[in-house]
Amino acid sequence: MGVAVVIPTLNEADAIGPVVRELPRDVATEIIVADSGSKDATVTLAEAAGARVIALTQRGYGRACAAGAAAASAACDIIVFMDGDGADRGDLLARLVAPIQAGTHDFVIASRTRGARDPGSMSIHQVLAGHVAGLGMGALYGIRYTDMCAYRAIRRDTLAKLGMTEMTYGWNIEMQMKAARAKLRILELPMPYRCRMGGESKVAGSLKGTVRAGWRIMTTFARVAVS
Repeated sequence: MGVAVVIPTLNEADAIGPVVRELPRDVATEIIVADSGSKDATVTLAEAAGARVIALTQRGYGRACAAGAAAASAACDIIVFMDGDGADRGDLLARLVAPIQAGTHDFVIASRTRGARDPGSMSIHQVLAGHVAGLGMGALYGIRYTDMCAYRAIRRDTLAKLGMTEMTYGWNIEMQMKAARAKLRILELPMPYRCRMGGESKVAGSLKGTVRAGWRIMTTFARVAVS
């Protein structure tokens, strides 16, 4: 089963080169960087490291993820999403996709809170947000997640059937909710998590970013819950 790794980016020049190079080429069939108009050298460095870059004319985390998945070649039956800041362990890609390749699961999501985390890699509100969201999804669907980590793998045909519509920071929770509602074979996998290699987080790096992302996550939860 071919694997396409999709990395949404916006001004991640400090990390994108190492992120792409760390991915094992015997596992990743192709690496797609979906860039939302970076003003730094993100695009140049991603291409130099061996990624295929697609340029988006509109911003949006979910929009970048969706565009990257759509751009994957027909040979790729598994889509992996990960951040471009260097915090996710790309060298452990094989561990993430193995349950899908083995045919035992449809959706595998890394859990930062259950894995070993570098000091300072997650803020307390990120940990709490994952915990609260997990309680809510458990009450709705009986599936208890512990995190909303961006690092995840899903069968391509399964992703298409979920009917993803959220184009902003609610993308991750929408996928988890719809996967649980569809009774997919889900595995939450403890994975180590590092501090970002450089730059500033678009979510946790400022109060404005945290509030904006939190609002989108809450509104997405409410919308999917009643749909």
